[in-house]
Amino acid sequence: MAYWLMKSEPDELSIKGLETLGEARWDGVRNYQARNFLRAMAVGDQFFFYHSSCPEPGIAGIGTIVEAAYPDPTALEPDNHYFDAKASPEKNPWSAINVAHVETFPCVLGLGYLKQQAALAELPLVQKGSRLSVMPVTAEQWAAVLALR
Repeated sequence: MAYWLMKSEPDELSIKGLETLGEARWDGVRNYQARNFLRAMAVGDQFFFYHSSCPEPGIAGIGTIVEAAYPDPTALEPDNHYFDAKASPEKNPWSAINVAHVETFPCVLGLGYLKQQAALAELPLVQKGSRLSVMPVTAEQWAAVLALR
């Protein structure tokens, strides 16, 4: 099993929203490196659900991958925020995956707090200039975050 961190704006999909839904499609990733990480995910992999672009950014819980990457349908929907005019049903460069809720943390582990943890110094999330919405997490980093909740 591999571990990941995936960012979502809570007004689009929050950990509570995923908890209510049970499962959801994770779509709208429009960065090639982040997309490649999505494509590397396997069913059963787990991820930290990170709330971004909000008053309290941070890790809010855990999800799991329930369906591996497939073409992102939002790229083909002209009225969708994530529409890509260059995408077609035959050649869609973007991917989506399906995820399920595992756990909602009692409180969000804020970005400032995460940056203070020596065990997380190499986590891409806390490094200057790292803005990817999908990133790998090592087993050691995973354990370090779990110990903080």
